[in-house]
Amino acid sequence: TTDYIYQSPTIKQTAMTTLPLLILLAMVGILPTQVTSFASPNDDGGWKTRPRSAIIQQTIEDRRDSKTRKEDSTTTGRKPWDAIRFIKQSSKFISLPNPFDQRSGSSSVMTVVPGDIIWQSGMKPSSLFQWAPLDDVVMGGVSASTFDNETGEWIGTVSDSNSGGFIGIRTTSASVPALNMEACSGVELFLRSGNAKRIKAVIRDSAEFNGVCWTTCFNMPSTSKKNIFDSVMKKDKTVSIRIPFEAQVPTIFSKTVPDQTFNVKNVVAFQLVYSKFEFDGVLNSNFELGDFSLGIDDIKAY
Repeated sequence: TTDYIYQSPTIKQTAMTTLPLLILLAMVGILPTQVTSFASPNDDGGWKTRPRSAIIQQTIEDRRDSKTRKEDSTTTGRKPWDAIRFIKQSSKFISLPNPFDQRSGSSSVMTVVPGDIIWQSGMKPSSLFQWAPLDDVVMGGVSASTFDNETGEWIGTVSDSNSGGFIGIRTTSASVPALNMEACSGVELFLRSGNAKRIKAVIRDSAEFNGVCWTTCFNMPSTSKKNIFDSVMKKDKTVSIRIPFEAQVPTIFSKTVPDQTFNVKNVVAFQLVYSKFEFDGVLNSNFELGDFSLGIDDIKAY
């Protein structure tokens, strides 16, 4: 098991993944010595205060709850956790401090105005940013997805084994300036429906791995009534979804966080999540386990 992650650091560990895991946990600020600095969920299922070590706390709560209730899963028993995939996915969103990085002040901020294209499928790697998967393996789950930055195709399989139930993609952070979107009201997503249903759009105003997720849930419009020529040519219709800044909900691991203010001058990352979890213990009513697909064409400011 991976229980040793949450034990005292003085206990001997023999698993091959111990050292890289502890290094990665140290990089994201979730060492075992911080386990005592947790926030508690409130009566509504959200956080009373912002947690310092959310990933460990959430995992401990999931394991504690599984001992007192029957596992809500279509699969019996636990499946092996892929620690290597956890490291490979998580490491894409963590940047070590760089003393030679001279960016500061206005030089590290890019001003965005309504109509600007923030991302577009087929952009070169040297463009503003790229997407990469970040699935429930970070919480011990087995769901998995992939994303093609050339075509904008996001595909995967969602499983609720090991108390999981989500897949996601997040923009990588290396060498990307913060976006000042003070002149904008929000972002507009141009999506090809695939078989996605209810999605979470996340905007981040902090480079922290476990920082606050400014979240908006939306249902993909039905595209079942396609033109006959679309069916013959196998084309998916593109729909646009607007994500207004003023409607965002601050969350960490699907739990609402009180007393937060969105920093519209420091937008550093975007994220899309297909999850069985809505907010504060409420399940997504428009969700199915199994195969998933969604196409992303553009993201624009409005």
